[in-house]
Amino acid sequence: MENLNHALYFWLNAPEHPNTLVLMMAVFVAEWLIWTVPLGIGIGWLRGKENTRKVMHIATAAGMLGLFVNQIIGLAWLHPRPFMIGLGHTFLPHVNDSSFPSDHLTLWWAVAFSFLMQQRQRTVGIAMALFGVPIAWARIYLGVHFPLDMLGAVVVATLSAWLAMHGARWYLMPAYRLAIDIYYALFGSLIERGWFSE
Repeated sequence: MENLNHALYFWLNAPEHPNTLVLMMAVFVAEWLIWTVPLGIGIGWLRGKENTRKVMHIATAAGMLGLFVNQIIGLAWLHPRPFMIGLGHTFLPHVNDSSFPSDHLTLWWAVAFSFLMQQRQRTVGIAMALFGVPIAWARIYLGVHFPLDMLGAVVVATLSAWLAMHGARWYLMPAYRLAIDIYYALFGSLIERGWFSE
């Protein structure tokens, strides 16, 4: 399996002297696209009604659970990143932690899959899931992940989204009430002016 992992990595990893435009695009996709997740969830909360906010809660829970599971896997099994064992070419600085599974892709796909599991959000979920593919490519291209790290992210993200969705009856309402209290405490005056949704 590791031989296949390495072979796929060499196929997708950037050459020693990559095209500047492709490199810039890969860095943007690998580093900055992930910030649309908290931005989108934040906008959904501030501008949405109760049902939308609950969807955002479940998506947040899925993403956080996925990252937590990744930490446990990383502690149990430290799988080196390509640059830690001298493979390929690296164009993105990264700490020397475990590569498996990819945190970026786990967070992205956990949120995407949680949307896919809710009928009204399936279009958003499909779009997000598809955008995860170039993120996966970019992080391999830039030399910080192996292809099988992305497969691990799919598995963890799917499990996390499923657990967040089916376990919502245990945590959603207490978390929602707490979040509403904090929301009104922080943005009460702006809500009164109609800038944010009640």
